[in-house]
Amino acid sequence: MRKDLAGKISDSELEVMKLLWHAEASLSITEIRENLQQTKGWEPATIKTLVSRLVSKGAVRQEKQNVYYYSPLVSEEEYASWATGDLITRLYNGSARDLVAALVHSEGLTREDIEELRGMFRMEED
Repeated sequence: MRKDLAGKISDSELEVMKLLWHAEASLSITEIRENLQQTKGWEPATIKTLVSRLVSKGAVRQEKQNVYYYSPLVSEEEYASWATGDLITRLYNGSARDLVAALVHSEGLTREDIEELRGMFRMEED
């Protein structure tokens, strides 16, 4: 994933991306608009602007059939990986360990979460 692209996806645009990532097929602007009007209460012009921005940024593909259909060019996993790395860099000076320590000390993790993480770390060692 292009790092310049990831940093330019706004929170509102990310909501459009989430919709496209979880769709089973490309979506028309009507389908995107209906979903986001219902879930976010956004105006049609706002939604059209967000989709257009994502197309111009290269995050979303626009394909003309009878109408335009949209699909993501960036996977959710690629974006999540970039966003996690960016968070660690910006807030924890590149230290993933400091991120985990902050989660543990902030009481953001339950005992079950901690045990699951321990299991994940053990699997990485094998």
